[in-house]
Amino acid sequence: MGTLNRLPFAGGVPALGAAVGFAVTPVFQIALAGRAPFGRASWGGTHAGQLPTGLRVASAVAVGVWVFAALIVLGRAGFAVSPLPASFTTWGTWILVGVLAISALMNFASPSAWERFGWGGRSP
Repeated sequence: MGTLNRLPFAGGVPALGAAVGFAVTPVFQIALAGRAPFGRASWGGTHAGQLPTGLRVASAVAVGVWVFAALIVLGRAGFAVSPLPASFTTWGTWILVGVLAISALMNFASPSAWERFGWGGRSP
């Protein structure tokens, strides 16, 4: 679980919950990049079956983005597993709040039922 540093923010349990949520998304993105037939549940839901090459590459990049997001949240909560400096994780957490809010709105507005009801509530 990692050791706790003495940071002013002590949200260990919520941070672990967020990190787990952020870990689910990269698994899904890895599947998409590996040609899994989940096109209707991702990237606007306009591609049945496998995604085209460009979106598979975007899914591969998204893996790194969501792992980085998990490290930001864990670092903000003081877990030593995150190598990021506290000053960065403080701002990074607030940036994630904004990104996740925009992501949720985009997923709720998606023509894909999978994105509206599956990802919209989670806002990956």
